[in-house]
Amino acid sequence: MHYTAMGSAEGARDWLCNPDSGVSSHYVLARDGTCWHLVDEEMRAWHAGAGAWGSVDDVNSRSVGIEIANTGAEPFPEPQMAALERLMQGIMARWSIPPERVIGHSDMAPGRKIDPGPRFDWARLARRGLSIRPGQAAPGDFDADARRFGYVYDPANRGPVLEAFRARFRPGAEGPLDATDRAIMADLAARWPVA
Repeated sequence: MHYTAMGSAEGARDWLCNPDSGVSSHYVLARDGTCWHLVDEEMRAWHAGAGAWGSVDDVNSRSVGIEIANTGAEPFPEPQMAALERLMQGIMARWSIPPERVIGHSDMAPGRKIDPGPRFDWARLARRGLSIRPGQAAPGDFDADARRFGYVYDPANRGPVLEAFRARFRPGAEGPLDATDRAIMADLAARWPVA
């Protein structure tokens, strides 16, 4: 999941179709729910860039990229979210993708990417079985649990992972790592380990 960080969906679509851009995506979703299919799902698109999820360090070759027209500072409108749900249902069924393997750009590239951002409604997707929503376990070792869940990072670089984690699972949370962060990450690692 990405957001385009551009003012218009058409501008994002055109940029992703421009060979000079060096980037591409399988799909682009406009605010009104219009969906453009740019790259066949079985082909590699250049949407993820540097980063990893678990042992997968070439995410472009192992994923279907969806660019959602949004600046990052605005809500994702209802027609767009409804279209995203329909699109995801088909992709997940065709490729047998479980909800725990649906990730954001910030999950696989913490510190480098922040999309789809804290305004993205992950909880809505989880209610529809298209993503996950953790509970809380006994607080554990945040670093070890983050790696077990799928985040790849050096503990000295915990800040960006904490920001990516919070944007997705604790929007609005601020300050230093706390027991709630550790409890949620422990639940994620216990229920959905990446390996």
